[in-house]
Amino acid sequence: MSLGAFALVASEFMPVSLLTPIAADLQITEGQAGQAISVSGAFAVLTSLFISALAKGINRKTLLLALIAMMIVSGSVVSLAPNYVVFMLGRAMIGVVIGGFWSMSAATAMRLVEDHHVPRALAILNGGNALATVIAAPAGSFLGGLIGWRGAFFCVVAVVVFVWQFVSLPSMASARHQQSASVFSLLARPIVAVGMLAVSLFFMGQFTLFTYVRPFLEDVAHVDVSILSLILLLMGISGFVGTVLIGNVLKNSVYPALIIIPVLMAFLATALIVLGKWVAVSAVILTAWGLFATSAPVGWWTWLARTLPQDAEAGGGLMVAVVQLAITLGATCGGILFDGVGYQATFAASAVVLAIAAFLAATTGRLAGRGV
Repeated sequence: MSLGAFALVASEFMPVSLLTPIAADLQITEGQAGQAISVSGAFAVLTSLFISALAKGINRKTLLLALIAMMIVSGSVVSLAPNYVVFMLGRAMIGVVIGGFWSMSAATAMRLVEDHHVPRALAILNGGNALATVIAAPAGSFLGGLIGWRGAFFCVVAVVVFVWQFVSLPSMASARHQQSASVFSLLARPIVAVGMLAVSLFFMGQFTLFTYVRPFLEDVAHVDVSILSLILLLMGISGFVGTVLIGNVLKNSVYPALIIIPVLMAFLATALIVLGKWVAVSAVILTAWGLFATSAPVGWWTWLARTLPQDAEAGGGLMVAVVQLAITLGATCGGILFDGVGYQATFAASAVVLAIAAFLAATTGRLAGRGV
């Protein structure tokens, strides 16, 4: 499952480091190329909300293998796409995989191990996610420069994932007791509704900026492919470090981290507008961005577990949908601003949305204090 998470996250965010060559080859704008993130997010939203009902009665091992097979097909379609329409079709397919895999990931981990091993199992599973954040963007940039963006997509290790999961996963009969309506009924609780809005704005603000890091670095800081790959690698390494460190912070209190992190990221987005033309300064700012951006989701999953201990699975499906919708909106709005106004407007919008996310996280903390 951890290997699957690694391959999936690498596939999902591969376009981030390849926007420029994709746009040039398919004769589209960089903003349009960025919609490759948007379309995968949109299909992930739909899948995460309804896969449990649509796949009722299907063995979960069979379903996971079918999703990994679809990831293989998606990578092949994207790498061979003759035009923008086919390219986006391939990206829509990876969206289905994203929504299905992450909606089932926690429940699958809980079925694979004994109860007292579940936290460790979830940490291992999400370790694949964290590792992909370290490797995916710089590897995509490096492979894109070496063998072209099409070859970079084709190199994703989905075939290895399929074989390993086929060998290692046990048969898992479908659980029939879940009600998909419970995903939506959770929003009747004020703390859940405000918390989900906060997490959605956090991811929207993050991907309004992050999706367009490469064209910003190339057009404003004037970096070449090697420097670009180095900066993306630094962002990934700092994100992995942040994921490791934030666990100690969350042991004491969750809400301060959920408030402070988006405030710091809003400051960094503003700093890029003012100081981004200097390569070294941009590298430092983006390294700090990676530290906070990758560790923050750990805080929100911890919040979910503590807020909905009896409904963690339904809450997890809701959060997957919320996060993917936010990524879609962030990439879309960022692309429109990037093409129409410029990077300053894109990064300023990111800062504003992140600041609002911090305010809503504080509101969620107050609701928790009142027990609502």
